[in-house]
Amino acid sequence: MNLLHLFDLSLIGRAAQPALDDLTFADVEARSNRVANALRARGFVKGDRLAVYLANRPELIDLFLACVKLGVIFVPVNILYREREIAHITSDAEPKLFVTENELASLTSDDATRPHEQLDGATPAAILYTSGTTGASKGAILRHDNFAANAINLTTCWQITERDRFLLPLPLFHTHALGNGLHCWLLSGCRMRLLERFDHRTAVDELLDFEPTLFFGVPTVYVRLLDTPPEAAQRIGKKMRLFVSGSAPLPAHVLEAFRERFGHTILERYGMTETFMNCSNPYVGERRAGTVGFPLPGVATRIENGELLVKGSNVFSGYWRREVDAFTPDGYFRTGDLASVSEDGYITLLGRRSDLIISGGFNIYPREIEELLLEQPGVREAAVVGVEDALRGEVPVAFLVGEFDAAQLEAACRSQLASFKVPRKFEKVNAIPRTALGKVQKHLLR
Repeated sequence: MNLLHLFDLSLIGRAAQPALDDLTFADVEARSNRVANALRARGFVKGDRLAVYLANRPELIDLFLACVKLGVIFVPVNILYREREIAHITSDAEPKLFVTENELASLTSDDATRPHEQLDGATPAAILYTSGTTGASKGAILRHDNFAANAINLTTCWQITERDRFLLPLPLFHTHALGNGLHCWLLSGCRMRLLERFDHRTAVDELLDFEPTLFFGVPTVYVRLLDTPPEAAQRIGKKMRLFVSGSAPLPAHVLEAFRERFGHTILERYGMTETFMNCSNPYVGERRAGTVGFPLPGVATRIENGELLVKGSNVFSGYWRREVDAFTPDGYFRTGDLASVSEDGYITLLGRRSDLIISGGFNIYPREIEELLLEQPGVREAAVVGVEDALRGEVPVAFLVGEFDAAQLEAACRSQLASFKVPRKFEKVNAIPRTALGKVQKHLLR
């Protein structure tokens, strides 16, 4: 099977039902067919790459579906990227066309019949470039099977159905919105409202107006939503079925504060560009703060030298035009994430292997310190990195956003952490550098 067999449950099977804003699934089918035929007229064939540099809009979905129908490889580009970063992706992926707003008008056709191409689960569907937090980004080749396994897992485990109303504020150039959001929508046949971006000034109005039952966000979105007036939060919470968080760690205190304000426990899960979703807290059962729950169906995990390894149909086949030793001999992907597992199976992420601080022979996991700092009055954001030290090799330094007293923070750390974990400095900054999906860029802090 290929992705169209799953999408047709909605594109054909639910043709008359509302799909996206005022479009039906029949409209979505016809629009993407027109774009597919326009691309074919331009000479696109199976295996060609199409790069897309667009903010969230229905035309971006048309382009993705057109690529799926033709066997063309979809290459979304982060709209925050600039010339140097874009040049890296275009030289690496060598797309036949680079689509911006200016090209959209020319990518339509009068022919709304669906083109047919031989596709199977092994056919590449997209190349998604990693966020590049530690260097030049690499293109993960993601097959139809990878997208399908992920969508089936999430719609099943999170009980997403055509009765849901789905508000999606995340960028479609990223795995979170493209692999999770778009595919769960198409597979389940729910009604979706796509926002160009999350805007904290209008977010509450959007939630109250659309009355969603399903919402995907990143931790920074949920922090912003904590400012929602209590009465509005309760109204939103009464209509909502499920809030999901990912792409970066969700601080435990945010989960607790959100539960108190909205009456919902956010479901935290864990995935990567290369693997889609690996783990999830349960839909029914304890959603344990600070953890990412259990491996999803069909996903095998193990911890080796502190690093989480994963294997399954969700895992990519490799990087585009790069030979990278990313797999063990028995086929497990090395995630680069440090993790631990509780006796009852909940997985806790401890940070990136590259972020591990080794001070005087002791291992320091920055997230442990960050969680404590975020509990202190006045601290809104926190990131801890290791800096060179002549005596100990590395020592932790904390970068913080907010109003705080450094002496009080040091005292709090000394009372609750081993002495070697206490940050040597508490630096105030206006903002913590992050990727578009909220991941901290610690290499810039260093």
